Amino acid sequence: MRKIFYRDAVREALDEEMARDPMVMMIGEDIGVGDGTWKCSKGLREKYGDLRMKDSPISEAGFTGMCIGMALTGMRPISEIMFADFMLVAMDQIVNQMNKVCYMSGGQKNVPMVIRTTIGAGRAAAAQHSQSLLAPIAHFPGAKIVIPSDAYTAKGLLKSAIRDNNPVIVVEHRKQFSMEYDMPDDADENLLIPIGKSAVVHEGTDVTVVASAYQVGQCVNVAKHLEKKGISVEVIDLRTLVPLDKETIVKSVKKTGRLLIVDEGYESFGVAAEITAAIEKDVFYDLDMPISRLAAPDVPIPFSPALEKLIVPTEKTILNAIKELV
Repeated sequence: MRKIFYRDAVREALDEEMARDPMVMMIGEDIGVGDGTWKCSKGLREKYGDLRMKDSPISEAGFTGMCIGMALTGMRPISEIMFADFMLVAMDQIVNQMNKVCYMSGGQKNVPMVIRTTIGAGRAAAAQHSQSLLAPIAHFPGAKIVIPSDAYTAKGLLKSAIRDNNPVIVVEHRKQFSMEYDMPDDADENLLIPIGKSAVVHEGTDVTVVASAYQVGQCVNVAKHLEKKGISVEVIDLRTLVPLDKETIVKSVKKTGRLLIVDEGYESFGVAAEITAAIEKDVFYDLDMPISRLAAPDVPIPFSPALEKLIVPTEKTILNAIKELV
């Protein structure tokens, strides 16, 4: 094992894929001269030049549209949208262009591009920079969506996304960029984590907890704590939202009889509600308790750190939610 910061795992993936394939390039705000807002592209402009690490104007719709055009003509571009909140100004390009080209051309054209963006509260960035907008982008078919939970998955999922012939949205939690993780020694340029497959990261028998991104680590911490008190918690790292790996979740719930879905997005019309609906018919007769959701209430994310802590799931609220189920 080696220690590595999440941001450096992302940079390793970008570096390795740009070295492997000259058609891979990246465009976004401050990614070149400024090394990226989260320092994920540090040194890459000096190594690969301005044409492959292109700083853009503040126009998410503009540079995302450019990436679509480049992908249609043989390149593998990466569009970095600093905050998922800013994807909303590029939704026409994403939903009506990127997602639909393959379908509307009858499979004659692919759009092998990646959008890297960030979600998450916890940095006192206020209502327009702290949302976890997974549900809106997942609602429209045509793109795959992956959500790393640590440095290992950040590197492996990003590399797989860049090599995929379909558009892939890679969603990174901004609170994790400065966090340090263990990285297996064999997680080199050959590391590819399959898209569409979840992972059981902590085995248990009493209750299943499904989470993604930063929330996975919190759930594992709670599971280890409850293990000492005789409560066995199985934690599933979602990894991919689209396509959803229902099989792994169903298998676990059939074993435990209880399910808690932890999501940093809003509760109403959200990811947790969709997972519930997607698996309920397969586990209905195996459930000992109704499926439970722990998500953000339906209010904008506050600027105040004290209020922000009351909005998103924490280890304390996860612990209480699990205790209610068992």
